[in-house]
Amino acid sequence: MVNETVQAGVHIKKNTEIVIWEDKYATGIEVIDGQHKQLVELTNQLYLACLAGDEVISTVFKDAMSRMVEYVRFHFTAELKLLNAINYPDYHNHKKMHDDLVHDILDAAKDFSEGKRFVANNFVRTLKDWIFGHIAVYDKIYAAYVADERRRGVITDRMLKDIELSV
Repeated sequence: MVNETVQAGVHIKKNTEIVIWEDKYATGIEVIDGQHKQLVELTNQLYLACLAGDEVISTVFKDAMSRMVEYVRFHFTAELKLLNAINYPDYHNHKKMHDDLVHDILDAAKDFSEGKRFVANNFVRTLKDWIFGHIAVYDKIYAAYVADERRRGVITDRMLKDIELSV
């Protein structure tokens, strides 16, 4: 039996995720990990939109891209609030990486909406590689910083919880 879902009237096979959440992505910061899991879901939705076919890609992909842009902005804002609150020493570099990705996503979205040559599948793969490479490397670095600061008593669980509630 083929496991399918219907998206914009098109049958799409399930289990065609481009990325699956793994513990290696976990930062140990509950709110951030929850947001990262949502990025996995949105990346997979973009990928499914690519599989939908040319006849619906303009509507399905555009909607998925819009949701991704909104969520990436939300997540990056929350993550940077956290990093600022804990006085993360590499804050400015981390912020620049986020700003560069948002710029690239907005440029791609603009190209797509203007009908410029755009290969959605390639874009999704590039986005996936950036986001999950970033999480696995750079977010793990700040996660190690947070863990170290917790061990030293500089950051407490209560402080983290208060920060999480404010983002």
